[in-house]
Amino acid sequence: MFSLQWCGCADDPVQEVNNYQKAKTLWITVGLLAIFFAAEWSVGLWSQSLSLQADAGHILSDITALAISLLASFLAQQPAKKKATFGNQRIEVLAALLNGLALLAIALFITWEAIQRWQHPAAILGIPMLAIAVLGLIVNLLNITLLHPHTHNDLNLRGALLHVIADTASSVGVIIAAVAVHLWDWWWADVAISLVVAAFTGLSAFPLVQESLKIFLEYAPESIDPVEVEISLQSFPGVIQVEKLHIWTLSLNKVMLCANLTVECTTIQERDRLLNKLETHIRKTFQIAEITLQLTSYKNPSILPIHPLFNQDLVLMLSPNKTH
Repeated sequence: MFSLQWCGCADDPVQEVNNYQKAKTLWITVGLLAIFFAAEWSVGLWSQSLSLQADAGHILSDITALAISLLASFLAQQPAKKKATFGNQRIEVLAALLNGLALLAIALFITWEAIQRWQHPAAILGIPMLAIAVLGLIVNLLNITLLHPHTHNDLNLRGALLHVIADTASSVGVIIAAVAVHLWDWWWADVAISLVVAAFTGLSAFPLVQESLKIFLEYAPESIDPVEVEISLQSFPGVIQVEKLHIWTLSLNKVMLCANLTVECTTIQERDRLLNKLETHIRKTFQIAEITLQLTSYKNPSILPIHPLFNQDLVLMLSPNKTH
């Protein structure tokens, strides 16, 4: 059996800097959201605005989710040891899944509160509602600017960004509702915007939950077709059959492959050369980081085994001085 592990030794300093930048960005985002949460929750209770209270609850969920993200990022960087042979890389995926489920829960809660408010309207103060909504929009746009550059290969930060985007949409909705309440006394606009925010929040969570579950269920990534990989391996001269081909994702940017190959090679050197070609092809064509291949020599069933008797030296067998 042969195991190829991608070595990122040359990229360790770069990765260390990226991890530091990620943690710094998350801490700044958490600080801004915590300050804004206190202001929005207080004004929401004072102005009797459901959309403000719902958005404040969303902000609180964001703060919790980002705190989980910080903890997950720290644990994911710890080296593999003892029984954690893969390390803790999937903790970030778990945090992303929890973020997505939290978004769904928030959407259901806002919907329930909006139904209750529709049945029991309350007087709403439009000006305080508008002021805090504008402040929320500014804070959320700043957080999007901070988070977006770091989300390309990080499912966890992508989940955090989805939270902030949902907050931004919520802030825009609250601004519209505040204007309607102040100018025309349309109390129902507050309820309507709350429902729109709930729908947007729930829809934004589905892709995150779906992608996280695919990683936990060890699906092959969308960019790689296992059938195509199998056909590609079988196209090599000397490869007769590909069996037990498994492709799965350990984390968002780390794909693994293992397979058993039946090959027709007459010498060990020939098999080593074929193995090297297969490794290079998989690594370059499919960008798979870690590869485990087991090569089994092909045995022709048409050649019958010779009985041990016919392998003996007849003269030696008949000699009275033979030794065992």
